[in-house]
Amino acid sequence: MCLLILEAAGFTQKAIAQEYPLLESPERNVSFSSPVDGSAAEKPEPMAQVTSVSQLQDVESTDWAFQALQSLVERYGCIAGYPNSTYQGNRSLTRYEFAAGINACLSRINELIATASNDLVTKEDLAKLQQLQEEFGAELATLRGRVDRLEARSSVIASQQFSPTTKFSGLLITGVQGRSHNRGDVNPRDGKKDTDDAGKNINVISLAQLSLNSQITPRSYLVTSLWYGVGSTAPRFTNSVSRNDLSLSYEYPTGDEVIINDLSYHWLVTDNLAVMFGTEGINMITAFRGPNRVESAATGALSQFAQRNPLLDIGFGEAGVAIDWQISKRMSLQAVYSSYRANPAKKPGFIDGNTTTGVQLLLTPSDNLDLSLYYVNNYSPDGCLLTFVGDDCLTANSNPLQTNAVGTTLTWQISPRVTFGAWGGYTNSYIPGSSGNVETTNYMVFMNFPDLFAKGNLGGIYIGQPPKIISSDLADGSNVPDSINSGRGLAGGQPGTTTQIEAFYRFQLTDNISLTPGIIHILEPGHTPDSDPVTIGILRSSFSF
Repeated sequence: MCLLILEAAGFTQKAIAQEYPLLESPERNVSFSSPVDGSAAEKPEPMAQVTSVSQLQDVESTDWAFQALQSLVERYGCIAGYPNSTYQGNRSLTRYEFAAGINACLSRINELIATASNDLVTKEDLAKLQQLQEEFGAELATLRGRVDRLEARSSVIASQQFSPTTKFSGLLITGVQGRSHNRGDVNPRDGKKDTDDAGKNINVISLAQLSLNSQITPRSYLVTSLWYGVGSTAPRFTNSVSRNDLSLSYEYPTGDEVIINDLSYHWLVTDNLAVMFGTEGINMITAFRGPNRVESAATGALSQFAQRNPLLDIGFGEAGVAIDWQISKRMSLQAVYSSYRANPAKKPGFIDGNTTTGVQLLLTPSDNLDLSLYYVNNYSPDGCLLTFVGDDCLTANSNPLQTNAVGTTLTWQISPRVTFGAWGGYTNSYIPGSSGNVETTNYMVFMNFPDLFAKGNLGGIYIGQPPKIISSDLADGSNVPDSINSGRGLAGGQPGTTTQIEAFYRFQLTDNISLTPGIIHILEPGHTPDSDPVTIGILRSSFSF
């Protein structure tokens, strides 16, 4: 949906700080994503024919070449401008580009002569053009050869393509990982290390995705995507209330089954308003444009926590509807409503089960600065936010929770090869019809280094605190920190603070294959000060087609 808006409205990716790469996060392999390398370098957009020099906003009557441009545009109609109504006359061009321009003028003049309009073409003009044609004969011949080869390749692609209206793509991520020996203060949390980590053996995790993007009309398409995932890091301590501290970005076991993770319809209603709806794959991950330009489970950070603010994972939405409105060149608004069927036996509908409403305002004050502000409202029937990171289940007795959350993400491209970013989030939840509430916070600061040591490679350093209960005074003994500690019904927050430090380096071996070694070190896991730190080593490979 986002890509349709950009193409139709003529916005550059850099101007709105969005680009969704061919190699995408497993959460999505179409629209609404971020570039793999974080580079904001722009490529010239296609040029469009103009009929009057006044259409070119950056051409003034005082320019030294104004009369020449006016003549070529209005007499011969062989000058083109960019879609944003500029000519960019100071931009350098290659001899091939100049030859292409000459060829366009020659073709136009031949048309004028053939239609008895040769009175517009003077002998002097023809002599100059003939001289230019002779001087650039080699370049013109090369261009004709290139066009012939492109036509031949297009014919082959047309005859061998999967479908004239459907694009077939795939992604395979495989990771080998293992973590250090450690013991935890778990049962109960009383300052004594009483439990060994049972999941420290080296294991393999894989996630495969196949996607079909089917063009329905020139302004709409249908996305169908299949997932198959095996392996997991497994919970560190089976009797811990908190989620696994070491969830990886590509960790999604599907129970030895192929599942449909995306079935959604995208429609460009106007040039700057798009709608997405479907029965699978409708959530904030797919609906919101991500300011972090290297967000990708296949080619970006290695952990689930380092992908994005966990607030944007709340609800794990399946069915729903979303909109994307490009308000102006540097401002856009996304909104989504989604539901998740946590218990298939109850067969909840579109408005029950785990439901989430999210709104994001994305701002690009300058070409190298992105800022997003978001609000999330969630209802969870069992008290779990479904982020699978940090303190995720916020009631000890699986009570239903109503949650309000706010957060922000900032990225600053200091240079083409250095990007700084940060995010922060806050949630406030309560049990409907009961007293008390529970609050959590999380934050992350990070730096990305596109093209580090070699073009296409990427380095990254991420340091942050996963969601942590800072205060809880829920009634009926529902406070999670107290249930882990003593179970005496006391209010309060977690006694410690988990800090995650992650570093990785992606080798981009080919356009379709990358290899990413990395390390994650976790201090005070489970927000428990007396548990051993945990170190995990990872080697991830990604292949796309």
